[in-house]
Amino acid sequence: MAEKFGRQLRGGEHYRFGFDVEFEIESYLRYQGEKFSTYFDANTYLLITRALDYFDPAKDCQGDLAAALSSIRAQSLLISFSTDWRFPPERSREIVEALLAQKKSVTYAEIDAPHGHDAFLMDDPRYHHLVAAYFDRIAQECAK
Repeated sequence: MAEKFGRQLRGGEHYRFGFDVEFEIESYLRYQGEKFSTYFDANTYLLITRALDYFDPAKDCQGDLAAALSSIRAQSLLISFSTDWRFPPERSREIVEALLAQKKSVTYAEIDAPHGHDAFLMDDPRYHHLVAAYFDRIAQECAK
């Protein structure tokens, strides 16, 4: 956000000292918020956020994530984004380590991207290439 908007004022170079939009970032956030509110119920967002906050895959295994993931039989792909605060790379690396401890097949990539949690929604060729290459590899293995 700092890279894209900085402290650019909207409509001039002087502060207006009001409560209306003065900075470009405010304009962007207001626009995104209004757009978001037309197709997504705020209560649903609160419930999803709460579910994410409560989610603990290792809870029933006394905090042992490797044990919790021991029954996984599929190959796994984890991709994280360096600036994602909701699902930070550290959490993804914990999952990778737990899968490797169980000798599970896992592919991991971390993409340095400035878009935070929404990075996966952006048109990032690195992300799309990783996903496509992974699915191509799986398809080739299934065709054998």
